[in-house]
Parts: sequence; structure tokens; C-alpha cells
Amino acid sequence: MSKVRKIIDEAKESKNPELDLVDKGISSFDEIPSILTMFNLTRITLTHNRISVVTPALANLTNLEILNLFNNQVEELPTSLSSMPKLRILNLGMNKLSALPRGFGAFPVLEVLDLTYNNLNENSLPGNFFMIETLRALYLGDNDFESIPSEIGHLKNLQILVLRDNDIVELPKEIGELARLRELHIQGNRLSVLPPELGNLDLTSNKSVIRMENNPWVAPIADQLQVGISHVVDYLRSETYKFVYGRHVSANAPAPPRLSERTKKSSKPKP
Repeated sequence: MSKVRKIIDEAKESKNPELDLVDKGISSFDEIPSILTMFNLTRITLTHNRISVVTPALANLTNLEILNLFNNQVEELPTSLSSMPKLRILNLGMNKLSALPRGFGAFPVLEVLDLTYNNLNENSLPGNFFMIETLRALYLGDNDFESIPSEIGHLKNLQILVLRDNDIVELPKEIGELARLRELHIQGNRLSVLPPELGNLDLTSNKSVIRMENNPWVAPIADQLQVGISHVVDYLRSETYKFVYGRHVSANAPAPPRLSERTKKSSKPKP
């Protein structure tokens, strides 16, 4: 840990507001207590370590704008995290989260939230999760979601939504209310239809991205997808599709079978 201490001491001396502690074998904030008094810090990068518990005292770093904990072993988060007044980017991807703390949606200025590659599902989210109105990008790929709550429609500033590689069987029509959405990743799920309201979105311009492959689509959507994404979006806007969708929903067909347990979870690299 002497190398780590040296990095921290140098950052303190130079008053560097950015601290990089990547792949340093850190397993606890108890090993790096002095960073909790470095109130000038605006960015902390702790990727590829072995941290399992995030200390509530981290919230005392009120100037922090970017916190990157990608690829650790974090199992739970403190409620204090969401009180951080300047935190804009929070990366918790590739950890072991199966739930988020109460009040997690209280972040005042959070713009990017990455929760990719955890063990989260629709029951893991606290009631106010979708109240982070400043959010521009939400990454929930590689988790265990089967559905997405309708409250997602509250994220009016959302531009990027990544839901790929879950077990999602249906999307709420409220996604059609995300007027600023320019990227939607829903590939690798159990979707067979899409709500017609998705056609309200501008997902066919040059700057837009929509990925929807590797889903068990009903034949009409699958046919349009072979021609191109723009054809799918046009089809969603048609009266024909509204009829197809209504018939599918009223038939109450069983959800497509769950994919075999995804091997990518078990092959998750260990730091």
C-alpha cells in the first residue's frame, strides 16, 4: 500500500483535484482513510479494485463530480451518496449490487449513472429512483430485469437508455414520453412486441442509435428489422401495427422462455 500512500500524498501536496487509484488491490476505504479529508477532489477513480463496502463518509467530499467504482465487489451503497451536491457521473458497473438504498433517486445534479453488469432487477430500485430529473444517460445492461417500471417516463432529460442483455419481456408505453432520447439499446432480451408509443421518438435520424437484435420478435417486426431499423420505427407508427399490438396484448400470450443462465455472469472477470 506504500505506492497508494505515495500517490495520495503527491495529490495532496500538489492539490490535484483528480485522484487515480486504478488496480491497486484496495479492498476497503479503511486502507485509504486520508482521501476522505481531501475536500478539493472533483474526481476519484477506483476502478479494478476489490472494494466491497462504500463508506458513507465519501459524501463529505462535497466537490466531487465524478466517482468511478467500475469493476469492484460492491454489494451495497450508503444512502448518503445521493446527497452529494455536485456529483454528475457515477459509475458502479461490474459490481455485485442486488439492491439500491432508499432515497437513491435524490441526487441533485447526477447526469450519468452506470449500473451495468450487476444483479439488479425491477424490485431492486427504490421508489424515487426515476426522480433523478437531471439524468442524461442510464446504463442498466447485463442485469436481471424482466420489466421496466412505467415511472421511467419521468426522466425527461434522458438521451441514452441502455437495457441490453436482461430478461425484459415488455417495455412500458411511457418510454414514448422520453422526447430527448437518442440512443436506445434493447438487444438481447425476451421482447416480442414494442409499445406503439415508441414511434413517438426520433430514433431514425443520423445521430440516433437503436439496437434491438437478439429478441424473439413477432414476425411482422422481425420482417421489418431485416430491412432496417427505420422500417421498424415507421411500422410502429402505423395503424396496422396498433392492431397487431392490441391483438397480441389481448391474447395474453405467455412470455418467451427465459434464456439459459447467461454465461457472461459467471465469466465476469475478477479484479
